[in-house]
Order: sequence, then C-alpha cells, then structure tokens
Amino acid sequence: MNARPRNWNPSMMMLNMASRSLENFEYYIKPESDLERQIIKDSSWQEGAYWGEPRSGHPEGKVIYHIHEVLQNIDNATKNWNLRRQLRLIAIIHDTFKLKEEQTRPRTDWSKHHAIFALEFAKLHIDEQEILDVIELHDEAYYAWRASFAGHKEQSDSILKKLRNRIGKNMQLYYLFFKCDTQTGDKYQSPVSWFEQIMESEITISDF
Repeated sequence: MNARPRNWNPSMMMLNMASRSLENFEYYIKPESDLERQIIKDSSWQEGAYWGEPRSGHPEGKVIYHIHEVLQNIDNATKNWNLRRQLRLIAIIHDTFKLKEEQTRPRTDWSKHHAIFALEFAKLHIDEQEILDVIELHDEAYYAWRASFAGHKEQSDSILKKLRNRIGKNMQLYYLFFKCDTQTGDKYQSPVSWFEQIMESEITISDF
C-alpha cells in the first residue's frame, strides 16, 4: 500500500450492543424520516446490521457500528438537505447484507456480492434510481483503485467507464458516499486520494 490507514478511534457511542432490539438500532441510526424507520424495522435488515466481527478495515465489528460511523461522516460532508437524505439512505443499506455474501476468494459468483443483496432490498423501499445505483456500485471505485494499484490499468479504466456511464450526473453523490464510507475503521485512504485525482474534473473535492 502507498499510504497508511487512518488512525481509528472508537466512537463514544460504540457501546456493546447486546441485543437486536429496535431501540438499540434507533440509538445508532437516529432515524430522521418515516422511510428510515421503516427500513430499520425490517427483520432482515436488523439481522444484517447485527452481523460482523472485528476484521481488517472494520475493527468496529458489527455492521451497525460501521453504519453509525458513516452517518457521522455524512453530517460533516454536506449541509444540503436532499443530498444528506440520499447519503443517509445509502449508508443505512449499503453493507447490511454482507452476511449473505459469498465468502470464497476469488469470487465465483458476483451476483452474491453484498451490494446486489443490498440493491434487492433497497428496491423494496426506494425508487430513486441515483440512490439505487450508488448502493449497487458503492465498491466499484475501490475496485478500480485496486486494479490500478496492481498495474492493471485497462481493467481499472473499464471499471471507471462503467461507473461514469451508470452514475452520470450523480457523480458527486457517489464520490461523497465513497469518501464517507472509506473514512471509517482503519481503512487505507489511498483509494479516495486516487479517485479525487482521477475524477477531479467531474467532482467537487470535499474536505471533511
């Protein structure tokens, strides 16, 4: 890696979540709309949010703690009400179905990627295509960086081309979520710096 991971400091709110009670989920999410409340009441969402053990990139363990950290970043990323609303919905759903993901590496079935399961769930609650696109493709910028870092420029360019074609005019939304998602746990920050450089003419760089 060409940059150190961020120093991770557990949130003061990161208490031991002993049960999958709605009250505990509300504590970490602090729902701001009826839609958010509807989502976190779903038993499949709760099962996924409660899943997880400390691991590389995610020393916080459970998905709910990661979501909480992303939501904190969103509070600092934008004051635009609609953008913030969209970012929150993406954050609440994006990683919640990692428990269903195929664990073998290299992957043999990309239809079992957690983003696809998250997309299927999101479609039950959300009809805004830009939100659905970011949920589905939220890891693609990381994959593009990883391919570039490994010297596979053609593969990296192909991933970025797909991303541009799908995200289009909503690239700022995608970028802000990618940064909010990456500035969590002990993740390396190189992917964000690389993406900001590559996409400089298509996004407004945000420091938070």
